[in-house]
Amino acid sequence: MPDWLDRLAARAQRARVPRYMRPPARGGRDAAVLMLFGEGALGPDVLLIQRSTRGRRHAGQPAFPGGGVDPEDAGPVEAALREAEEETGVDPAGVHVLCTLPELYLDHSDNRVTPVIAWWREPSAVHAASPDEVDSVERVPIAELVDPGNRIMLRHPSGMAGPAFKVRGMLVWGFTAMVLDSVLREGGLDRPWDDTRVEDMPPGMLNLASRRS
Repeated sequence: MPDWLDRLAARAQRARVPRYMRPPARGGRDAAVLMLFGEGALGPDVLLIQRSTRGRRHAGQPAFPGGGVDPEDAGPVEAALREAEEETGVDPAGVHVLCTLPELYLDHSDNRVTPVIAWWREPSAVHAASPDEVDSVERVPIAELVDPGNRIMLRHPSGMAGPAFKVRGMLVWGFTAMVLDSVLREGGLDRPWDDTRVEDMPPGMLNLASRRS
């Protein structure tokens, strides 16, 4: 396992949870996502999926593999690995889990999400293994994520804006972009970028994001 990932995991665990993402005292569905880092042909990378536009929640959004914690799961780590296998075909036997991050709350879907950071010790072939849920799977190089030319602030019609990444034909925003931005920064992998570069959320993306059923 590379030293940079060890440092990233240690520092990311100490990152502060934004007030608006702190879980409520009660309620919410337990969920988990897998932040799977590996070493690809273009250097360090992270596994992302493009969710299906036919989905009920977070339709069409780039995301980490993941989903709800089922009753038979031992916890968020097992759930994240199971979901990643179901969605991308990744072999859990080749994945080394480093740590979990503090639980984050997504109000739109009422999910209490635990991010799981892992190292892809033995990479396996991946694809959109669950077509009803996933349109595509990408190993996105860290170098492309931290390239200042690929970074913007994305503004919602409400006026709120958050970090976003333009990579591999995807616009990564919302929860996934916030977690990536925080983890890469805490791990010392980010590069200075112009956070005054603001773009409005595309209307089609807004329509998908507002879908609840």
